[in-house]
Amino acid sequence: MKILIIEDEKGIVNFLKQGLEEEGYSVTSACNGADGLELAINNTFDLILLDWMLPKLSGIEVCKAIRKNNKIIPILFLTAKDTVQETIEGLKSGANDYIKKPFSFEELLERIKIHFRETDENEILTLSDIKIDLSKHQVFKDKKEVSFTQREFELLVYLIKNKGKVCTRNQIIEDVWNIHFEYDTGVIDVFMNAVRKKLNLSKEDDCIKTIRGVGYIAN
Repeated sequence: MKILIIEDEKGIVNFLKQGLEEEGYSVTSACNGADGLELAINNTFDLILLDWMLPKLSGIEVCKAIRKNNKIIPILFLTAKDTVQETIEGLKSGANDYIKKPFSFEELLERIKIHFRETDENEILTLSDIKIDLSKHQVFKDKKEVSFTQREFELLVYLIKNKGKVCTRNQIIEDVWNIHFEYDTGVIDVFMNAVRKKLNLSKEDDCIKTIRGVGYIAN
């Protein structure tokens, strides 16, 4: 699972990064609102931890801008703003949760787990006549269930979540395989061929296209 932290206090970022990585999460951070928004829009994350008082763009502005592009990703405010009206404003901007500083890391961790569960339980992905029920870990083509291995399932989910974007082989190997060093990305093609075969898709099918020398795109 990938988490984006948008926070300008380095001490808090380091504290959160260390704790979350020890729990097995992949963590990326930005120290101002503009950079955080760019990361959020141009990359795939599973959850965002967002400060309110940020340089360049406020947390409220960032949250509203993210929601225009992504209605699903959980956004949790971490902020010293603690009045009722401020809490309401944060939630109205599109945040899923509002955690006041100072906070307990254990409480934050449990909140994160809750939002990951809710996302998985509620999300249905579709692509053409392909439907994925994340809560049940099921894939359907033409309303018929298709069996996938865990890695094949993760690859298909990743492509559909990034529908309309070209996913390079390097991005896939990092985000799906969680490998952050030089590695033979040819393994992706082997799994992609298996996915296509099970879904009865040809390489020329517009549903999932190969971008020669680059990667894949789902449309």
